[in-house]
Amino acid sequence: MKDSFIKVGDSPSEIVVALAGNPNAGKTTLFNALTGLRQKVANYPGVTVERKEGIWKTKDLSLQLIDLPGLYSLEATSIDEQIALDVLTGKIKGLTTPSVVIAVVDATNLERNLYLVTQLIEKETPLVIALTMVDEAEKNGLNIDTEKLSQMLGVSVVAVTASTGRGLDELAKAVKANIGKKTKVPERLQSENNDHTSRIFKRYSFIAEVVQQSVSYGGQRDHKLSDKIDKVLTHRFWGLVILFFVLLIVFQAIFSWASIPMEFLDKAFGNLADLARTHLPAGIIADLVADGIIAGVGAVLVFLPQILILFLFISILEDTGYMARAAFLMDKIMSKFGLHGKAFLPLISSFACAIPGIMATRTIENPRDRLTTILIAPFMSCSARLPVYTVMIAAFFSDQTILGFISIGAVLMLAMYLLGISAAILIAFILKKTLLKSPPPPFVMELPPYRLPAFKNIIQNMLLRGLLFVKRAGTIILLISMILWALAYFPRYETENNEITEVEKASEQIRHSYAGQLGHLIEPVIKPLGFDWKIGIALISSFAAREVFVSTLSIIYNVGKDQNENNSNLVEAIRIAKKDDGSPAWTPLTALTLMVFYVLAMQCMSTVAVVRRETNSWKWTLLMIAYMTILAYTAAFLTHQIGSLFLKG
Repeated sequence: MKDSFIKVGDSPSEIVVALAGNPNAGKTTLFNALTGLRQKVANYPGVTVERKEGIWKTKDLSLQLIDLPGLYSLEATSIDEQIALDVLTGKIKGLTTPSVVIAVVDATNLERNLYLVTQLIEKETPLVIALTMVDEAEKNGLNIDTEKLSQMLGVSVVAVTASTGRGLDELAKAVKANIGKKTKVPERLQSENNDHTSRIFKRYSFIAEVVQQSVSYGGQRDHKLSDKIDKVLTHRFWGLVILFFVLLIVFQAIFSWASIPMEFLDKAFGNLADLARTHLPAGIIADLVADGIIAGVGAVLVFLPQILILFLFISILEDTGYMARAAFLMDKIMSKFGLHGKAFLPLISSFACAIPGIMATRTIENPRDRLTTILIAPFMSCSARLPVYTVMIAAFFSDQTILGFISIGAVLMLAMYLLGISAAILIAFILKKTLLKSPPPPFVMELPPYRLPAFKNIIQNMLLRGLLFVKRAGTIILLISMILWALAYFPRYETENNEITEVEKASEQIRHSYAGQLGHLIEPVIKPLGFDWKIGIALISSFAAREVFVSTLSIIYNVGKDQNENNSNLVEAIRIAKKDDGSPAWTPLTALTLMVFYVLAMQCMSTVAVVRRETNSWKWTLLMIAYMTILAYTAAFLTHQIGSLFLKG
């Protein structure tokens, strides 16, 4: 996979510096502070583990900085730890062995963090320690003598606060002074006995001595504020209630906050397309630019506000320490269906759009659990499905009620959401029992201390993820959009009848286009679902984006652009539409069958592109498309055939 650059910076330096540390030690925050926007993100060869590199510009040097996956020790037990170990030992193809390693050590958890440090020292790795969370340690009554700590470990120790820039210049000096300089192993760590257990015992004994001599405790409180907060936020009942309201805010924000900028972007690209048509000579070039290129880019960028808002909240929840509590609360429920606790937020996010939901699975460390979540996220009924549900319900179910006051339309809408959730749970259960079978890992998660979010870091993460989304999804979607435009544009339909309207000409153009030919071609396949070739054209076009289905129907049924803004005209056209044999093209059963199909089918090229990028595999992407299509067809077939036994027409 080629590197995906967020921002093109200076040429990478030959001096490679690696950041290594435990999860939640402040490593990524330090990486962002040192590199700014001079970063690139890709995947390590052959795996889905994300690879982050950046240029660290000091006063006289530009260093290539690598942010390694979090790890607790060099005894690799996960793919993340194995990747980190391979980087440190120079086993990654195309990446040189780091000239110096910055060990990021959390001052509030010194003993646990120093275990990795002792292993790096034993390998004589050129090493500098960046001591983070010093201010929090002091608040908790811990006073760390950095000079004594440095003396006993035999490496430079620099106290840093990434959010304020404290200690970053001193860190740069220490790194430059230790480039290529092997670390001397202290006598207390030296041993001729290579027995694994003995070495572990020696390390912990050494760490205990170092902490005892370099850390003093001054009135540490027995009951921390974070412990009191956890009693509420991780409570079996109240914790779930609070989590519900937190997610409700996030969910509502993705829907409501994004609506205004999304409408603005939609109108902006519409105006840009009109501008292109105005200034370009009428013909294929103008149509390609307006309907292919501009419309293709706009179809991607319209999701950008949702991406930014999602990662804004994810960054805040992670920085404050609440994300770990949410996963802890949900793990017991999710694990019953083979899902990891951390899958909860990505799946919830997918109700707005599967794209940010899939991108949010990066918080799941286990590759199999992450892959399972990615493969079921598209089942969540995203906002793009709403136009389809709305038109179908308005056409056949809007005036019907149950018990005189419960709208059948509302019941059907809820049923579509529940159907998607049920399908996701079923597929997750099957995947975890078959292709992604593995013993359920114990959910061991460190609950980090509560912290005020660093807003500079949050904004930077949000912008980086947004720009990465545009680059990763945009190129593929642009190509797909142009292909779909060409299928609907060629061959050109010419008529000498000057009395037909432009809308009628557009309808005949689609009928005679390659897309129309495909509609006739697939009609025998979709006929058992109660669909005709016109519905087939809309199905084909909507594989780019689900909501395209509605606009395609408006052209097929001669509903003008201005009229299409009022769905009542399209609804009426659907009600009176006829098949070639004169029978009704649509019935309540046809509408219900179509909704079932759209709940379960993979009809979003943006999602396909992101799944391909996030899994780094066409195998899993094509598998997802295949089983979702088969499931959608089967469910729609059963809906139509069983429904035909009870409903007429």
